[in-house]
Amino acid sequence: MPKAKGKNRRQKFGYSVNRKRLNRQSRKRAAPRIECSHIRHAWDRTKSVSRNLAEMGLAADPNKAIPIRKRQLPVMEMEVDGQDKGKRVVQKPYVLDELEYEASLPEKKSETLSRDLIDYVQYMIRNHGENYKDMARDEKNYYQDTPKQIKRKISVYKRFYPEEFQAFTASLQQVKIDQQ
Repeated sequence: MPKAKGKNRRQKFGYSVNRKRLNRQSRKRAAPRIECSHIRHAWDRTKSVSRNLAEMGLAADPNKAIPIRKRQLPVMEMEVDGQDKGKRVVQKPYVLDELEYEASLPEKKSETLSRDLIDYVQYMIRNHGENYKDMARDEKNYYQDTPKQIKRKISVYKRFYPEEFQAFTASLQQVKIDQQ
């Protein structure tokens, strides 16, 4: 039996194909990266996604986990041979416990002020006290803030760093006492 036409040519190397990208894409498709460390450690590669999540007590499809009830006439529900529909046993409850614990932790305070703004506010308080009009006329007021804007910046500083502000005002009081 003769060969098919055009199949007797040897294979040539495809220079236009990006091998690095192909390998990376195939690795990504084969085993996607799971961000959550608790789920990643409990994951079983031999099982399907829905099976893994069901064993951990998590829902693969939120629409099936908590269905939205449609308005219908009340219907009598009957048990069939004492079987419960859809009840699955959670085999890895520690994953749920770890996720709940992590979610219950208080969120870290991520709001900060720039060092320049803190120095600016401290300079203004040190030189002018509570006189916001003088602060607005000060030569260090590069951005030409109004008295109200300066007051707002000082209140933000007080709100973000209350302990530091208390220590700063206490040191100002001490300096005033020492000068007298």
